[in-house]
Amino acid sequence: MSIQDIIEGKKQWRAHVARVKALPPDYQIVYKEMQKYLFKVGPVSLPGESLLPGIVDFFEEGVAAGKGVLELIGTDVAAFCDGLIKDSPTYADVYRQAIGGEPGAAGK
Repeated sequence: MSIQDIIEGKKQWRAHVARVKALPPDYQIVYKEMQKYLFKVGPVSLPGESLLPGIVDFFEEGVAAGKGVLELIGTDVAAFCDGLIKDSPTYADVYRQAIGGEPGAAGK
């Protein structure tokens, strides 16, 4: 990765953050919770590296349509996020495989 790639990545991230800050406050709160959840759950690779910008696109469309954020995603942020990454392996999956299998198998 070159310095130019790093600089371009930072520019893209700053533009992304500016788009999030332009959303209404309730959308910003939900976006930040989704981002926190996704970073915690940790999909190994965000699908096409466009998951977060895709969420902002979705939210911008909701704002333009005059919908509230909960009308778009429902009341369970985690379930909505899980639906977005359902086919993506997570770091928890990788860790589970590395230690030998199924959850709860360590005590057996």
